[in-house]
Amino acid sequence: MVRIFKHTYTYKVGKIFAEQLYEFISTVGEVMTYGIEMLKCLKNFNTRFKDIMEQASRFGVSSLPITLTIVEMTSIIIAMQVAEEMVKHGGGNFVGMLIAVLTVREEGAIMAGFAIISMIGSSMASEIATMKVTDQIDALRVLNVNPVQYLFTPRVIAGTIMMPFVVTIASLFGIVGGAIASNITSELSYKAYFDSVWFGLNMHDINVCLLKSLCFGFAISMISCASGMSAKDGAKGVGTATTKAVVWSFVSIVIIDLIFAAAFFY
Repeated sequence: MVRIFKHTYTYKVGKIFAEQLYEFISTVGEVMTYGIEMLKCLKNFNTRFKDIMEQASRFGVSSLPITLTIVEMTSIIIAMQVAEEMVKHGGGNFVGMLIAVLTVREEGAIMAGFAIISMIGSSMASEIATMKVTDQIDALRVLNVNPVQYLFTPRVIAGTIMMPFVVTIASLFGIVGGAIASNITSELSYKAYFDSVWFGLNMHDINVCLLKSLCFGFAISMISCASGMSAKDGAKGVGTATTKAVVWSFVSIVIIDLIFAAAFFY
């Protein structure tokens, strides 16, 4: 009976879910372990400012074109869908408020996070994974260099600090993109749109967005580095580690976003 059950789709699907749950729990454990070790390294802060700035430039400047494009295009698509209908039904004075609140509260941070994960997080994971499978991490230990302090600290600090700047710029571009799309599709004036933005947006939304962005930046950089450090089995392991970093970074920022939504807006 057991042998027959193992050949059913129910068993196969359940096994896949169990394997993914185990991988998620193991990833959380790795992140916590390396996170505690990194916090210990911060007591004796020996990280060079140059290394942090190099990673900050990579995280916050190199990723800007794709991040701004994704966030702005998403806002334009949303505005194209809702602006004309709202103007038809007499809600034109609320279009800007809707786009601004949606962009600042959710869309700007989430879409920027997805862009950062795809471009920077995967790169971080593959770099550290390549160092791991080619024994460069062991070489650092032989030279009495703590790999967590040398590799994790500048990346995590840069990611945590730069993410709010990236999200802020991306959200501004998203709001402006929504204004252009609203004007083209429904002939809503820019004055009416931006008056609505100032009316509907408040500092609470902005502060929550910035705090959430800090958490996103920390989670993305930490998970990417930890996934890279867990790589094994040569070139195949690099690919597995990179995939692991991207997948669980996506999952983490969605979970963090849910927690923030429940804590600050429910």
